[in-house]
Amino acid sequence: MPRKMQPGSLSALACAVLLLCAASSRAASPPPPAAHRPPTAAEVLASSTAADWRALDPQNTLYLELASGRVVIELAPQFAPNHVANVLALSRGRYFDGLAIVRAQDNYVVQWGDPDNKRPVGTAHRTLPAEFERPLRGLSITRLPDPDTYAAEVGFVEDFPVAADPATGRAWLVHCYGMVGAGRDNDVDSGGGTELYVVIGQAPRHLDRNVTLLGRVLSGMERLSVMPRGTGPLGRYEHVEQYVPLTSMRVAADVPPAQRTNLEVLRTDTPAFAAYLEARRNRHEEWFKVPAGHVDVCNVPLPVRPVAAAATAK
Repeated sequence: MPRKMQPGSLSALACAVLLLCAASSRAASPPPPAAHRPPTAAEVLASSTAADWRALDPQNTLYLELASGRVVIELAPQFAPNHVANVLALSRGRYFDGLAIVRAQDNYVVQWGDPDNKRPVGTAHRTLPAEFERPLRGLSITRLPDPDTYAAEVGFVEDFPVAADPATGRAWLVHCYGMVGAGRDNDVDSGGGTELYVVIGQAPRHLDRNVTLLGRVLSGMERLSVMPRGTGPLGRYEHVEQYVPLTSMRVAADVPPAQRTNLEVLRTDTPAFAAYLEARRNRHEEWFKVPAGHVDVCNVPLPVRPVAAAATAK
């Protein structure tokens, strides 16, 4: 015999159904339109103007040519003027042509140079005094609002990641993914740019102010990050046949205009960058459920695009 429904059961059941329907309706509701939420990084870039971008200086841009294609490196003379001048001289003297990538250490660096350290350097210098840091005075840093583990302040000068200590009045480039440095031995003045490395892993910030950083890769990192890992100490290749040859390294200004890779980067001194930075600190794409509210200086990838893309900017 069917059981009698107790008084009040019907109303309780109706409430439960209504709550389930409301929950289902909320779950099926689309995300709020863009006008009612902060913009995503992609939306910030899509609404940027031509004035928010700057073209590379061909006098301070290098083309590293590999069999797999070109790697574009932007130099930072404002932080390492002597090393930059030396690497430009080495490149113009064809020092790097025919040398090789001799080291690929997993989650660390890829390095190239002369393994025998015997190739003549021409008018360049084999070693230089270290340029680990520079005076903070005269730099305009776009600072990040979040604390940093390694420095009192971090941010960007143009498109280079920078750390600073206002107490000492010093500033320095930091070892983010894609940064380029001059290898050295134990003597701090034993480097000069005859061997160069690129960071291919989690930012090794413990290297900051211990090695001269002089630039960063803007294009072609995918050609370096996939290098076979070396099996020797520190990821060095143990056999000559493991070396990855360099075709050449040229200064962009010395390459015919039609053969250049014309790129531009998002300026870091603009409202567009401020909006982009906030979008990286608080991700509002549909996939993200809990925005972090913080960002590390090495987790702000600076946008780079072909110059031709400027024609589509609003």
